[in-house]
Amino acid sequence: MISTGLAGALTTRGHVVQCFKKGPDYIDPMWLAAASGRACYNLDFNTMNPEEFTALMCSRSGNADVAMIEANKGLYDGVDLKGRDSNAALAKLIKMPVILVIDTNGMTRGIAPLLLGYKAFDLDVNIAGIILNKVGGPRHESKLRAAVETYTDFPVVGAVGRNSKLDIGERHLGLTTPSETTHLQAKIAEISKIVGASVDLDKLLTIAGAAPQVPVMPRLRPEPIYKGMKIAIARDKAFGFYYTDDLERFGALGAELVPFNTMTDTALPEVDGLFIGGGFPETQMEALAANRALRSDIKRAIEAGMPAYAECGGLMYLCNAMVWDGQSYDMCGVVQADAVMCKRPQGRGYVQYNATQNHPWGRFTAPTKAHEFHYARLENMGESPTYARKLMRGAGIDGKHDAIVTHNLVAGFCHLRNTAENPWVDRFLAFVQSKQKP
Repeated sequence: MISTGLAGALTTRGHVVQCFKKGPDYIDPMWLAAASGRACYNLDFNTMNPEEFTALMCSRSGNADVAMIEANKGLYDGVDLKGRDSNAALAKLIKMPVILVIDTNGMTRGIAPLLLGYKAFDLDVNIAGIILNKVGGPRHESKLRAAVETYTDFPVVGAVGRNSKLDIGERHLGLTTPSETTHLQAKIAEISKIVGASVDLDKLLTIAGAAPQVPVMPRLRPEPIYKGMKIAIARDKAFGFYYTDDLERFGALGAELVPFNTMTDTALPEVDGLFIGGGFPETQMEALAANRALRSDIKRAIEAGMPAYAECGGLMYLCNAMVWDGQSYDMCGVVQADAVMCKRPQGRGYVQYNATQNHPWGRFTAPTKAHEFHYARLENMGESPTYARKLMRGAGIDGKHDAIVTHNLVAGFCHLRNTAENPWVDRFLAFVQSKQKP
């Protein structure tokens, strides 16, 4: 909410703000995009190399006044013990100053050794300012500021008080999405007003202005070899987990993404292929089940050979049934299994896999990195499903495999990211083209 509020407050002031989110995340970028009025992009050490970080940042920030990266977890957290995938590593790689947001609940003088420890841990990280968060009131704020000013040389950029108006709903997969939030623009405006009034925006801009200028880098423009191809994509309250640059890759290659609503549309649009990403289908399963016409049309299309790709929530939707909290609803019936929601995560974190010989998108032998975050597991599966992925790390569908192949469908729990190492969009479109009738 601090990042969302800053993006909104600066945008309201007339600045063009380009937001980024570190790590594999779909929901936070939605909020940042809603606040800034611009698409938000992910920077992820797991799937991207340093050159891709730089190219993505530079090509998307060229016409912006401010580039802002929202971190994930803490400044020094990450999978790698030496911190090579941490927020600090990203800050050093891109030479960006860090604004450290500190949860001050129950803290006063103790903030000083905390900050001194953060500074001493890695002297190459430029911690340029502090935002005090969840401050209890003016007296609490004055004590915190006095401790910071007495024992450290960090400037306090702002102090945000505890405020229920900054809260948004949270559940098993994280925050509620903007598409589910009533009166979204009013909510964004409220968050931006509160955070903007609590943070010295001029000081923040001064810190940003001292950072090295982001070099202008044009976007790569590949040959639009799939011009005229149309791919249906589910975009609604149930399905919305898509990486912006992945979607842009479809267009750059000439393919048109045609959105459809899984709860209100009665048939697929006239397309050559189908893409259903992740989301929260379990929260909409009654409405999904009620739309029998679309479910039947999707089943017909896939069984007739339409190339299709589904991730996580998309896989669940294509199963025979979806089960959650004692309720069961019929789904598309393409994948012979039931998607059952559990109380604990069934797969969470980074994934690595090799494509099996059954992967329909062609042979690619290098290990592929992805991520997963699902509370669902598949039960009542048909005998000996055909899998496209053999896992070296992660849970997938059965702990060893992911991505069921049936007809021309690939459907798994892993979330892919289109990168130089894993150009999945290119491979999928080539597969779609190979199945087109002459």
